[in-house]
Amino acid sequence: MNTDIYLDSNATTIVLPVAVDATVRTLTEGFGNPSSAHTVGLRARRLMNDVRDRACRVLGVDQGRLMFNSGATEGIQTAVLSALCAVRDKRACGTPTGNLLLYGATEHKAVSESLAHWNRVLGLDLKVRSIPVGQDGRHDLAVLRCWVPDAALVCTMAANNETGAISDLEGIAAVLENSSALWLVDCVQALGKLPLHLASTRIDYAPFSGHKLYAPKGIGMLYVRAGTPFTPLMIGGGQEAGQRSGTENMAGIAALGAVLAELENGTTFRSREELEKLRGLLVDVLTESFPGIEFNTPLGQSLPTTLNVSVPGLSSGQLLDTFDAAGLCVSAGSACSAAKSLPSYVLHAMGLPDWRASNAVRISFGPATDEATILEACRRIRHCRDALRRAGMLEDAPEIRLDGVVRIGVDGEYAWLLADKDAGVAMVVDGGPTCKAQIDDILRRHRYSAVIEVSTSDAATWPEAGDCMRVGRWIVRRIAVGARGICCTVSREDVNPWVAFTGTLLPGDLPEGLPADTVLCGATSETTYVNVRALRQVAADVTTDMHLDVLGLRKLMREQPGTVLVDVRERYEHLAAAPTGLMECAVDVPSTQLANALRGWLAHPDRPSIVFVCRSGNRSERAARCLRSLSYGRAFHLAGGLAAAAPMSQADR
Repeated sequence: MNTDIYLDSNATTIVLPVAVDATVRTLTEGFGNPSSAHTVGLRARRLMNDVRDRACRVLGVDQGRLMFNSGATEGIQTAVLSALCAVRDKRACGTPTGNLLLYGATEHKAVSESLAHWNRVLGLDLKVRSIPVGQDGRHDLAVLRCWVPDAALVCTMAANNETGAISDLEGIAAVLENSSALWLVDCVQALGKLPLHLASTRIDYAPFSGHKLYAPKGIGMLYVRAGTPFTPLMIGGGQEAGQRSGTENMAGIAALGAVLAELENGTTFRSREELEKLRGLLVDVLTESFPGIEFNTPLGQSLPTTLNVSVPGLSSGQLLDTFDAAGLCVSAGSACSAAKSLPSYVLHAMGLPDWRASNAVRISFGPATDEATILEACRRIRHCRDALRRAGMLEDAPEIRLDGVVRIGVDGEYAWLLADKDAGVAMVVDGGPTCKAQIDDILRRHRYSAVIEVSTSDAATWPEAGDCMRVGRWIVRRIAVGARGICCTVSREDVNPWVAFTGTLLPGDLPEGLPADTVLCGATSETTYVNVRALRQVAADVTTDMHLDVLGLRKLMREQPGTVLVDVRERYEHLAAAPTGLMECAVDVPSTQLANALRGWLAHPDRPSIVFVCRSGNRSERAARCLRSLSYGRAFHLAGGLAAAAPMSQADR
């Protein structure tokens, strides 16, 4: 499992070899400016015109505008600006015009944000409304029919980027038949997957993006129907017949032309029937591997290259991390919002339950994907299922209980679990509403027989009469802080406490009686895994030499054979990963359970070098910084994580 299987093609695609070749040829031989009058420029112009002609044939365009641009976002901006300028001009002439801007509730944010932006910039004060959709992701045509008489612009998608839901464009066209409203259809996900005959439709504007279909990023197209209002977004040198100024991206145009040629000749891209067969293989293995899985779009009404699924009891992050460890690249939805870690607004708009919107994972492949790739993906999905089961993450997993201190984090807020696996008891500290669902799932799945809940901001939640109680083998003491708050320390018998649950306490609020080496477990990353001494002292930066690249890591391990490599990914990630290269000797210490290992490392008389690794370098950096703050000077991490290390040494993945 050393080679990634890429199943995130709705975000972007690899560039086809023929497109790479076309790019290189254009950069080295056909580099002319198509606006130049000399021979080299004329060759470039001929190439550009040839690609435009091919695009017109593929898209079924016989008249109107078809211009090259940087991609779909620019195309959407241009279309919205054009439509709203037409509204402004009609108003200036006293011509009646609609005052509604309508867009599908599941549209890409580029559409809704463009509508709001140009409506504000042009000072039109039009009303912007989202067209509701059903649980199949299709627009509510009854609502649209009510609103259309007062609509100036209607924006819909040909197919949704998150769910693959195919819009009923014929139904929408029927609703718009006697309307003067302009119609923008985002065709980004349709190219190469759905038949397009734009000239025979009522569509006014259709943007496309090359990198969604095996061309490079930075090249796209916009179709504008003949007679439809048009206002250039970019003015300057008059390129593209004055429709889009700026020297044309000839390398991108040539690459896009090569992809369109493959689409036109029908040899590279698979038919809908072939793609549905490949999707069926994924559907079967997912259904077999994850009982209770929900497919969030009806398969008969979605792209044959897209699946959007939710698994009960597994967050999208947990499933993504497991798949990624096994070399399966999938996503939690739109790539533009993946970093925000929010439930899918698309699935919410479809009326699906919160858990499905929060747990959703998108699996998407391209129309050039072969069967061998999908079969290997199926094998890895089964491997991921086994890893999740061994880690106790699935309903049919053997009984495995967490033990010791466990951090539970959602969107940067932390709650804590103190557990004794043998006694089957646990204490939840600061388990607020943000973390509640995850906590409840852990307690249920790990079958704790007794649970104590405590809040550091409410002393009344302390269940015992005194200041000390037992949680299995752990002794927990409370220390009053202010009028209502408490700090909870954890120890074994008469040993000094090694951790303290401190909630939102600031350094100046910490109780004086806490030993200086107590590790703090707070409510945020800034107040977690540091000790009392580090917070109360203004210390010099001790992390300057903490970051290692792969070469530095190898050098350290050669010079110091006793170096400990610690994988701080979660246990299910560790089990799903292929233990090859340097990772063969890695110790599994999840970052959520780091507190349990700190005491042993700090007590080690020789203090060997410890190098933390994870996928991206974020968790490993926090772990190394934590150990450094505890005066363990020989703590390091692999900067950039395993993702950055892979290109340098694939065997070390």
